[in-house]
Amino acid sequence: MAKDETKKLSRTLLQKDRDALAALGLVSTYAPADKKFSAANGKTAVDDMDTKHDAEAQTTAALKNVKDDARASEWAFHNFMLGVKKQVAAQFGDDSNEYQSLGLKKKSEKKNPTPKKAKIKTA
Repeated sequence: MAKDETKKLSRTLLQKDRDALAALGLVSTYAPADKKFSAANGKTAVDDMDTKHDAEAQTTAALKNVKDDARASEWAFHNFMLGVKKQVAAQFGDDSNEYQSLGLKKKSEKKNPTPKKAKIKTA
């Protein structure tokens, strides 16, 4: 029936379908040849859709909460490691092997800044 059933339908289209199902309730002589298109099956289909939409919304909210918790844990760990690096520098110095073992560059291995040459303006 549909061309691409993997795409999410618009709210407008779903609302039109809901309105049409509600209006179908007023058609007292509706008797489909194919019983799978009965009004009762339409009510079951819309209830199933609503249940799945609720589950989707709850899962999305739960995913957002888990993502937020993961980011908070990442920052807590990062801040912990920044503190560890400061403590190692304070205890062993910033030119020690212990300092270097944390992936930091020893102070003696850093290049000294060199003055920049003055630019000569030409007219």
